[in-house]
Amino acid sequence: MSYKTAYTEIMRVYEADRDRAGRLLAQRKKELYTRCPRILEIDTELRLTGIAIAKHMIAGDHEGINALREKTSALRKEKESLLLEAKIPEDYFTDIYKCGKCNDTGFVQHKERCSCLKQRLTDKYYDLCSIRNVLEKENFDTFDLRLYSNVANKNTGISPKQNMKSIFKAAMGFVDNFDEKFQNMLFYGDTGVGKTFLCNCIAKDLLDKGYSVLYVTAPRIFKVIEDFRFNRENMKEPDYAIEAITDVDLLILDDLGAEFSTILTSSELFGIINQRLLSKKSTVISTNLLLPDFETQYSDRIVSRFLGYYTLSKFYGEDIRAKIKHRK
Repeated sequence: MSYKTAYTEIMRVYEADRDRAGRLLAQRKKELYTRCPRILEIDTELRLTGIAIAKHMIAGDHEGINALREKTSALRKEKESLLLEAKIPEDYFTDIYKCGKCNDTGFVQHKERCSCLKQRLTDKYYDLCSIRNVLEKENFDTFDLRLYSNVANKNTGISPKQNMKSIFKAAMGFVDNFDEKFQNMLFYGDTGVGKTFLCNCIAKDLLDKGYSVLYVTAPRIFKVIEDFRFNRENMKEPDYAIEAITDVDLLILDDLGAEFSTILTSSELFGIINQRLLSKKSTVISTNLLLPDFETQYSDRIVSRFLGYYTLSKFYGEDIRAKIKHRK
């Protein structure tokens, strides 16, 4: 399943829920009108009165409008009394929806996603992201700054812990301002110093907010693209696989530089980065390469976009993975 089909599937569920609610509402009205025919008469009068008010508004007849509003008020009071007498609950016609906030549409005011839609998308996107188990352990809550040294780096004069605090704060800001501010991040530096862990932190927070996140390593993404170009007929969902790379809310490209570098990979990398920039779709990249390595491995067009449109964060310090393994 792709991100696009996941969203479509969820919206079909909403449509089915609304159909079910519509049938339940029709059934309840039929039962109520059978028990109390006067309520049917009142509902009919209220509809006709609403039409009449609209006509008076067009004609500018304010006296007629006021008279009809008084009539409407009287009819509603009579209906309330009849419902109370028949012991009909106040929410008899409104508790038919699974979600009372959006009435099973998935959206509330101004087309904002309802909390129920966010939760459904979160569950689907977690499954598609394929790192659910990892994110339970690697997230902002479990990020441990105590693993980083307080000893200042000779070149920067800043300790790994101070450096990590700054990067951690920037990553939190990236997530907090995801709606309002278009940003991209590039984490680079030594192996095992927290780049992938911090990518996972960002992924989890945005997935929990209902955003679509594609987390993929560089070797894997270029293998998918290669299959799309030369082995498309054997792919399960070739178009969706490629669409996800450019369409997801956040693309996390881990371990850039570990791919087998060719003219094709360089061209495809530029295409991905450039398309997402044009579409204002955020990207987070992690790599073990240092800045001078970019200039030798990738084209000037790619390097210029990294320097111009990405927040670059250099990671350094001891191998955290080795330290954690030693602790265990």
